[in-house]
Amino acid sequence: MATAAVNGITIEYDVQGDGEPLLFVMGLGGQLTDWRDDFVGPFVDRGFKVIRYDNRDSGLSSQGTWKPPNRASIIRSILTRQPVKGVAYSMVDMAADAVGLLGHLGIDSAHVVGMSMGGMIVQEIAINHPTRVRTVCSIMSNTGDRRNGAIAASLIPKFAWRSKPTIENAVEDNVEIFRLISGPHFDAEEYREHAKLNVARSFQPEGMERQMAAISSTRDRTKLLASVTAPTLVIHGLVDPLVKPSGGLTTAKAVPGSRFLGIPDMGHDLPESRWTEIREAIVDNCRRANSDL
Repeated sequence: MATAAVNGITIEYDVQGDGEPLLFVMGLGGQLTDWRDDFVGPFVDRGFKVIRYDNRDSGLSSQGTWKPPNRASIIRSILTRQPVKGVAYSMVDMAADAVGLLGHLGIDSAHVVGMSMGGMIVQEIAINHPTRVRTVCSIMSNTGDRRNGAIAASLIPKFAWRSKPTIENAVEDNVEIFRLISGPHFDAEEYREHAKLNVARSFQPEGMERQMAAISSTRDRTKLLASVTAPTLVIHGLVDPLVKPSGGLTTAKAVPGSRFLGIPDMGHDLPESRWTEIREAIVDNCRRANSDL
């Protein structure tokens, strides 16, 4: 892996393959390794240059030093549908990070795929940097309107009273979080092994809190998404309790000419049983911009 100095921070990234650039943007607290090798490998085989990276405040990229708003402020923001204050960066800034990475790599434009918070980031890339995107794929995300794609009410107390993880319990804590938000195909043993590797690579719980604050301060992109002209695919699990399916449906409605793929047995995860379908949908969307793929 390599690093790039962009937008005043350092970004850890990984590039595989050659051809059409395809940028993958991870969600809250995730690392580039959460885009599994077995998931992205077939894109390389199909002739894409796959780029994965750690967002700021995750993985091996720059960690902030500012203190995020407390958990009570975040919960209040969710319940009142009001943005939090006192946040040092936003989804707009994180989109600029991604564009800066493309510039570092000498890439004028790329296909961009984002999951959860990553979906918010790729939406901002498409809004603010339209010439830098060839196609857009927003997975399990929302438009930031605070009415659609909200967290299920039953999950709020479970997260509100959750203790801050320690290095000793980080793996099990991660497993339990994904047990709550994933769909019916969640495999705890398989995920536990993946979580062990992730925790060994990086453990930054305060970074996740800062990212959560950035999400909670995000603007409503609904009207802004009407300006997006890049071919857009929206994917959402229909049993997602963390970002309810209305988030994906509203995103698809906001972007002219977008396509929506709802997956009935997917929660806030990417079940391996659906990888082929998801990959094919992404490739088909890329073909809308380039018939040679």
